[in-house]
Amino acid sequence: MIEQPTRKLAIILHADVVGSTALVQLNETLAHERIRDTFRRLSKIIETHNGIAHEIRGDALVAEFARASDAVSAAVEFQPDNAVHNDGLTDEIRPITRIGIAMGEVVVADNTMTGEGVVLAQRLEQIAEPGGIVIQGAAYETVPKRLPFAYKSLGERELKGFNEPVRVYTVKLGVGVATSEPGVQTETEVKAPDLPDKPSIAVLPFTNMSKDTEQEYLCDGITEDITTALSQFSGLFVIARNSAFAYKGRSIDVREIADELGVRYILEGSVRRLGEKIRITGQLIDAIPGNHLWARKFDGQMENIFELQDEISEMIVGSIAPLVEQAEMDRSRKLRVNDITSYTLALKAKSQMYEAFRSGNENGLIAAVDTAHEALQMDPRNTHALWVQAWAQTEQYVYQWADDTEKVLEQGMKASRKLIEVDPGDADGHTTLGTGYVFKQEFDLAIDEYNLALELNPNSVTSLFSAAWGKSLYGLTKEAKDHAKQGLRLSPRDFSIWLGVAYLALAQASFAEAQYEEAKKWAQLSIQMHASAPIRRTLMIACCAFTGELEDAAHHTKQLDLFAPKFLGSLLSGNVALYRDSLTNERLVEGLHLAGVKENR
Repeated sequence: MIEQPTRKLAIILHADVVGSTALVQLNETLAHERIRDTFRRLSKIIETHNGIAHEIRGDALVAEFARASDAVSAAVEFQPDNAVHNDGLTDEIRPITRIGIAMGEVVVADNTMTGEGVVLAQRLEQIAEPGGIVIQGAAYETVPKRLPFAYKSLGERELKGFNEPVRVYTVKLGVGVATSEPGVQTETEVKAPDLPDKPSIAVLPFTNMSKDTEQEYLCDGITEDITTALSQFSGLFVIARNSAFAYKGRSIDVREIADELGVRYILEGSVRRLGEKIRITGQLIDAIPGNHLWARKFDGQMENIFELQDEISEMIVGSIAPLVEQAEMDRSRKLRVNDITSYTLALKAKSQMYEAFRSGNENGLIAAVDTAHEALQMDPRNTHALWVQAWAQTEQYVYQWADDTEKVLEQGMKASRKLIEVDPGDADGHTTLGTGYVFKQEFDLAIDEYNLALELNPNSVTSLFSAAWGKSLYGLTKEAKDHAKQGLRLSPRDFSIWLGVAYLALAQASFAEAQYEEAKKWAQLSIQMHASAPIRRTLMIACCAFTGELEDAAHHTKQLDLFAPKFLGSLLSGNVALYRDSLTNERLVEGLHLAGVKENR
């Protein structure tokens, strides 16, 4: 029997790979493999946002949604994730996508979609910038105003095949801290953060001047290490790494960047490696008058790279915060990795770990642990590798991605303790150990570790967001909210998984206070940042059950089971507990039961 075509009104997402022909000319087999992988990852995100990927045609993908908000959520989650994924590749075959979103009538038959809505979405995709998203005005008007998307009007455009001009917008994730009533912000409405009382600085991603793309890991590691060194000074206000990395590869005036981030000083630079020789150039800019405070070259050997980083950090502190105590300068010197190959492997492991988190990939997380282990075999005191091992194994416990979850949690905590033993001043070791204690239900020890981490590094958004998460489960809801909002100010352009942790902490605090609508709002924001995460989906299930939205609760249950099928069963059986307060845990389980989640999963 021949299937009859179905006509309907739908939201269409059309994605295309920029310059696919040029990629194929570089290496046909690898390019096709990379493009297919790009669309596989996009299809998975589309599915977690209630969409259907109808077809993948060569270098393009077409997907259908019932709601424009779901299509936009999928697009704004995928584009930055794809950029990070491409940054981790060691060659020039990097599929960059453009996305168009439109509302229109379509015809569906044999899993193929045609019609005016598809053509319109394709035309919109063609006017998007590489890595960008363009949405039709009619679809834009249907997106709820509470969602944190930032739009910029492109006016009315004449599009091929359409008689009337079409009003269009670019869209990306909104900027800054979401308020208790977050609304959609257009770029013209985004208020730049006020300058803090302390000297404030952002370290922009250093440019790789070497021909070897493998050196991207090294450039990113140098940028991150300098940021971390500066962030340990309580006398400075240092923008978090993830917000600074939002400007990677973009040509923007430093004064504009400083205004967007709410800082006075900008450090930018480059890295060139030739064999074992390395040259790091840097320039420190006072963005208010636009003056260069200094610009110089730092030459050395790869084995001395950490001393070069310290020298750069000292010059910055000496230039903008001369009253910082020498004791803080001394404390900021971390114990360094001895083996440069171990160091680069640890940076690779960190990239693998973040990619696994974003994609909900169990094997990717195992690969990150293995790479970190390889780095530690070369240098057992590699603090970067120890942190990856600690965090990745803790997350294996969270996702229940292990046959013996208690064992893997203990291994993560062991790596945290080793990190603290190697460098007692490393805030990240105390943060990961505190998170392990939360899952062991040893909350008092967890709070001690979080507070110590914040004392050691008051500018660490990792510590602030993790402390907010842990304290919201402890019941310290006001402190948790304060930490989350402070972290969001330190990282106003943060599109990473850590922003989702901040929203999750706010959701957990609101649930603890039995504010289910508020908790649902924050949980939805956290899911938009990272859809493949079990705790935020669990909160949505319970909150939707308590507010009578059982269909939505069933949807989130189905989505959670796609990437962490054992998690809900572990909660219901009592093998995993979230809150310190037993009554709050019972209320969470009650919500799951109301949603129809069964014990025998």
